[in-house]
Amino acid sequence: MTNDVHPLVTIAIPTYNRADDYLEQALESALNQTYSNIEIIVSDNCSPDNTETVVKGFSDPRIRYFRQTENIGANNNFNFCIEQARGVYFLLLQDDDMIDNDFVEVCMKSANYDTGIGIIRTGTRVIDSGGNVLRESLNRVGGLSTADFFIGWFKGKTAPYLCSTLFNTKRLTEIGGFGSKHNLFQDVVAEVQLAARFGRVDVYDVKASFREHGSEMTAAVKASNWCEDSLFLLDVMCELVLEDRARVRREGMKYFTWLNYNFARKTESPFERLATYLVVYRKFGYRYSPIYFYVYKKGLRRMRRIAGRVKRVLTRVAARNTQ
Repeated sequence: MTNDVHPLVTIAIPTYNRADDYLEQALESALNQTYSNIEIIVSDNCSPDNTETVVKGFSDPRIRYFRQTENIGANNNFNFCIEQARGVYFLLLQDDDMIDNDFVEVCMKSANYDTGIGIIRTGTRVIDSGGNVLRESLNRVGGLSTADFFIGWFKGKTAPYLCSTLFNTKRLTEIGGFGSKHNLFQDVVAEVQLAARFGRVDVYDVKASFREHGSEMTAAVKASNWCEDSLFLLDVMCELVLEDRARVRREGMKYFTWLNYNFARKTESPFERLATYLVVYRKFGYRYSPIYFYVYKKGLRRMRRIAGRVKRVLTRVAARNTQ
């Protein structure tokens, strides 16, 4: 139902050892929101640096600071934040990410302040360590069905980032918070469940920044975990769209295979890279090889170039015919 009163929104920042890097920027982006009814939770996962000093230096009554007595692991810290949240909606803002000043306001206005929606999402920009924009992903799945929302992700129409997603706190708590087989896609598992069961609102514009560090895969066991979490997520998605299960699984298998080969490609050691390729090949049932994706992508790019040339020629011919 629609609520005329602006509901409370929780912005939670789980943090570890970021006092000298990006924590201040993340906090400032939360504090600078044009939407006034917010609370900010900072959960310090027993950082050895001066995180507490940095947080308390802001002296803002909207901030609630918690310090873990021991490191409880990243995902447990995420779920601790959910437990402390008082807001109707919940944003998990990583300590190196940022949101635009009007992020919450735009999300809530787009949802007409409805308190029963599963998730509210915007587009996302990817930035580097210096804050330079590397690329942007507009959220182009507005109005699509749940199955087409999933396939829209596979096709590059949207990207599921934590920093650009407001979760319904009550519903997120009901499904047990964040979690997946290896807690690599735990946020997306929650996102797809809430979207399918309780609906979503999609904001087309980019309103959040995800910071990319270029972390690399360094061992075949890591590749195995990513593959297993990918397949776990795909199973969840297929259970949520029974009538479109075959279509989602077909497109999802292609996407997640490509994604995991792409992870493997970033491995520095040639021997480890080969080992990770073999892990992905085996985990996805020997369905696609790295060569398949290389040939497919190369061929697709060539077809697009040819189509572009044909379109330009036809446009020129049509223009001459109208003269």
